[in-house]
Amino acid sequence: MGRSTMMKILTSIVATTMLVGLALAVDHDVGSPSGGWDTSTDLGSWASSQTFSVGDNIVFSYAPNHNVLEVSEADYDSCSTSNAISTNALTPTTIALKEAGSRYFICGTPGHCDQGMKVTIKTVASSSSSPSPTTTTPSPSTTPPTTTTPSSTPPASTTSPPTSSSDDTPSPPISTPETTVPPSPSSAETVKVAAVFMMGFGVLMI
Repeated sequence: MGRSTMMKILTSIVATTMLVGLALAVDHDVGSPSGGWDTSTDLGSWASSQTFSVGDNIVFSYAPNHNVLEVSEADYDSCSTSNAISTNALTPTTIALKEAGSRYFICGTPGHCDQGMKVTIKTVASSSSSPSPTTTTPSPSTTPPTTTTPSSTPPASTTSPPTSSSDDTPSPPISTPETTVPPSPSSAETVKVAAVFMMGFGVLMI
């Protein structure tokens, strides 16, 4: 598969994901359908009737004499505009709800917040972004170690008792008949015989 084909597939996946996200997002028109962002609408009742999820938008539509300030909870309660988190004066003002939690909006025109032009938006996690519950599989119980019972039969001895072998019995000595060898003549007798032989030989020569 070529590199260009892979890039096309990845681009298609990203585009599809974005389209699905846009399709699931909901735009909430503040105060609609019976009112709007003004002093005559019961904005608290309107907000309590809505379900704001992560990925949704809230849309403020108002007249030129109004604006939209996002403030802290304390400034919301006191209608203080001195430490606004954001200020918007261009209608319609669209606020994206990117995370769960509470956000506070008031009108910055003097006296309008005190007249009820204020709203609390409580955003909850969407079903697609909420983590799935984790199932914990219990670990198997530990099997106790098996105890080996000693056998009542004594173990057989691996050493064999010594056995007597007939080869170890000494055999009686064999008697060998003595052979009588005549004694060999001594050297003196040999000399005497040789001398007599020489004398006899000399006599015969004479």
